Amino acid sequence: MIRSAKFQIGQVVKHRIYPFRGVVFDVDPIFDNTDEWYQAIPEEIRPSKYQPYYHLFAENEETEYIAYVSEQNLLIDDVLEPLRHPQIGEVFTQNDDGEYVAKSRLQH
Repeated sequence: MIRSAKFQIGQVVKHRIYPFRGVVFDVDPIFDNTDEWYQAIPEEIRPSKYQPYYHLFAENEETEYIAYVSEQNLLIDDVLEPLRHPQIGEVFTQNDDGEYVAKSRLQH
């Protein structure tokens, strides 16, 4: 059964196990990456393919990167610090409440 996504584009989330946080910029309804990527996850912690997967502008203490994370491994991030990932400004603006809002797609 395919569920609807728990997290939305622009929402700030954190990983349930690993120390990183990020902003959602895309959602796949089910796993949509390579089998090689999937098999690289240790079997004992490998998540189901049949759940939403999120593309994140992610960061940890050391660096910024793109992450691909299963819904079961994400939690809402309650740290109110802004993210520093350099690509965020290409996709989002921040409103007065500090929320990330996707820029209009009409700028083709």
